[in-house]
Amino acid sequence: MKILIIQQKMIGDVLTSSILFESLRHKFPEAQLDYLINTHTYPVVENNPFIDNFIFITPEIEKSELKFFAFLKTLRKAEYDAVIDVYGKISSALICLFVKSKIKSAYYKKHTAFIYSHTTKRLKHPENNSSLAFENRFKLLEPLQINFNTITPKIYLTATEIKDAKLYLIKHNIDLTKPLYMISVLGSSENKTYPKNYMAQLLDTIVEQKPDSRILFNYIPKQREDAKAIFDACNQITQQHILFDIFGKSLREFLAITKHCTALIGNEGGANNMAKALGIKTFTIFSPYLNKKNWFGDVESDNQHVAIHISDFIPYSENDIALAKKNIEAYYLKFKPEYIKPKLISFLNK
Repeated sequence: MKILIIQQKMIGDVLTSSILFESLRHKFPEAQLDYLINTHTYPVVENNPFIDNFIFITPEIEKSELKFFAFLKTLRKAEYDAVIDVYGKISSALICLFVKSKIKSAYYKKHTAFIYSHTTKRLKHPENNSSLAFENRFKLLEPLQINFNTITPKIYLTATEIKDAKLYLIKHNIDLTKPLYMISVLGSSENKTYPKNYMAQLLDTIVEQKPDSRILFNYIPKQREDAKAIFDACNQITQQHILFDIFGKSLREFLAITKHCTALIGNEGGANNMAKALGIKTFTIFSPYLNKKNWFGDVESDNQHVAIHISDFIPYSENDIALAKKNIEAYYLKFKPEYIKPKLISFLNK
């Protein structure tokens, strides 16, 4: 049996969809399980023991209609028994249209439903106390008689990667017997980024509560100026605890460094999901315009993981979510650090 899962674009989505492979492997131990992803997302699924082959959509394929068509013809020759389209956009629908397969499963969309043998409507509310991101993905496996399973994503680092990261941190005088926090200081966009002055106040709280801690910032070079603005907004004592220039030069290096951290704290995004997949505690701040249930399930609400949304503190409706998307700054300003600090302090002291 040959099964293809399609999940293009975002790193966090590629990591999340990898949970399906573990269930498929248990159900079909001899099957060939292939994963179609964008090349830049590979680091989060590298060494995954449940995936047999990776099929990469490169930037060159995306930019050229001719190369994309050649790519489609190659996939058509593979003759899969089942194709699971998690991505659900025009490009993946075209892939499914070309691929030979008896089972083609995707989320229901009126304009593409004819392409698939099975479509499912997304749940609006969790049925298993998990995140909607997990539960909806498992619904795509129902044509293969696989139901929801409490599997979570995992990232597989090598012993060498973990050792090298440890040596790197020690080289920079970081005592790994003391608290080390990775901070997602910036979201993937402005509308997913907690205000800089507010974030600085939370960092001050971390140092007040854990005076022997060290702090690392998660950012990429083009975000340096924005990250530095948060550093500058912290008080002088906090600044002395921040190792601003210590960060991974690649995604795998970032993952290996995070593996040695006490917790990851900050804006919701791919880094939080990666930390969870590494077995690291997380404290996540959701943007006011996001639905927390999409990415955080009740089953996660334990000592390991905490997620905060403005709706946890003030009356909030579906209408507010829509308004927040149009005027995110106004809603973020309502999301004051005073709301978050008690939960953060509790998290730090568990």
